Amino acid sequence: MYKTRHIHQRMSQRGITQPVIDILYHFGISDGDKITLSKKNCELLSQVFSKMKKITDKMAEKGGFTLVADGETLITTYRLNSFNLAKSFD
Repeated sequence: MYKTRHIHQRMSQRGITQPVIDILYHFGISDGDKITLSKKNCELLSQVFSKMKKITDKMAEKGGFTLVADGETLITTYRLNSFNLAKSFD
């Protein structure tokens, strides 16, 4: 993403960091040429991230997962540690 000299200056003046810009860009609500996250939207997003962290922590405890897809079609899923190549040759 290209950033103008103007946005660099405003970010510096206003103490707005690159992670804030990234979150706005990816999760903000578009209205014409503006992208906004209100206080309420930020709080809701924080709740979603908190729930996602709990889920991903549990996923990590189980060794990770794979999802096989073809375009928009979900085909199968499995735990990363569920397949043992050595067992398949016995």
